[in-house]
Amino acid sequence: MIPEQYVWFTWASAFLLPWAALYLALPSHRKTMLGASLFTAPFGLTEPLFVPDYWSPPSLFDLAGRTGFDLESPIFTFAIGGVAAVLYSAITRRGMRPMPMHEIRKPLHRHHYKALASPFVAFPLLYFLPWNPIYPGIAAMLIGAVATVFCRPDLKTKTWVGGLLFLVYYAVFLLGLEWTAPGYIARTWNLSALSGALVVGMPLEELLWAFAFGMYWSGVYEHFTWRRVAGAPHASD
Repeated sequence: MIPEQYVWFTWASAFLLPWAALYLALPSHRKTMLGASLFTAPFGLTEPLFVPDYWSPPSLFDLAGRTGFDLESPIFTFAIGGVAAVLYSAITRRGMRPMPMHEIRKPLHRHHYKALASPFVAFPLLYFLPWNPIYPGIAAMLIGAVATVFCRPDLKTKTWVGGLLFLVYYAVFLLGLEWTAPGYIARTWNLSALSGALVVGMPLEELLWAFAFGMYWSGVYEHFTWRRVAGAPHASD
């Protein structure tokens, strides 16, 4: 049995294992993985927005309890960012290629940066509504995913399928967490402040967050770098 204060660290670190496996197995996607992970990692510093309203994980040196910050969250966000960015490509075996300049210059892409920025604009606006902070997090990423699809229709399939793939991936880890530390979810998540709906013992909100995260982050690298999935239809198709 893992001591309670090490469960969060162990679980967060476990996400690095598939990250490393994908990084080694997919040389052509290493730049994507590393870029997405480095971009995602700082979002672990937003943990005080969710502790203790959403959850209160015992952490190394009791940092989460004393400050809201912890060492585990940047590890977690680093690992999931890189995996979410390449999971679709890893499973479908479809690579990426640059978008032709004539595609980039189409009027459709005038809203490129608005689409990319939409979740970061939406979250602070939604955060101050009277609801648990996980809900604006979910809504903001869904807004970002929808904006991405409107601006980059060629990423539509990758966005939806990427969300579903990451949901399954994340659910396996969440089930593993409860299996290795029975009762940890009930002790750590603030279930009384949420809907109370559980799916096989997993909070519905955590699964919705995983789906929304997978949708947005599965296409964010292509959106930033003007790349597209090989064989995807043109934006005008």
